[in-house]
Amino acid sequence: MKLIALTGGIASGKSTVARRLAEHGAVHIDADGLAREVVEPGTAGLAAIRGRFGDGVLGADGALDRPALGALVFADPEALADLNAIVHPAVRELFERRIREAGAADPHAVVVYDVPLLVEAEPGLEWDLVIVTEAPAETRVQRMVELRGMTREDAERRIANQASDEARRAIADVVIDTGGTEARTIEQVDELWERLAP
Repeated sequence: MKLIALTGGIASGKSTVARRLAEHGAVHIDADGLAREVVEPGTAGLAAIRGRFGDGVLGADGALDRPALGALVFADPEALADLNAIVHPAVRELFERRIREAGAADPHAVVVYDVPLLVEAEPGLEWDLVIVTEAPAETRVQRMVELRGMTREDAERRIANQASDEARRAIADVVIDTGGTEARTIEQVDELWERLAP
């Protein structure tokens, strides 16, 4: 089994790269998806978040109100650190279970862990390869404004709260330039897969 970390800043094209690797046959595990699972209603994660941040971060249905929580933590580094201390260990446990399942299903699997906060969270795993997606900050801001409906200020703040491109490049084995066309990004992924294919 090959264990690959895929990381990059918000709106840097990770989803496009992950989708293309999955089309080639990689097992895709999405850290954001795991993070949603560990805070679903009835989980210990959601109970801990409610205990730390109060009922204001819950919707009427009892589920996590992500925008309300985001408004609290993205403006407050201490609150963000508290949230990470709740979510990251639960995500790590679920991730390790998914890795075991993938290995049991196919000992030669190529597993791609799509993890935006690899540098910040430092999961401490041994990766066979670390892929970093990279696009200019202005391109990423435009993507968030146009595709996600964020304000420019919110987009810039989210970028500022993440690791720098330099910090990501320092851990990268491969950097995929996602600042151009989607076709060019996919072409780079296809070239990479030829090296990875079992």
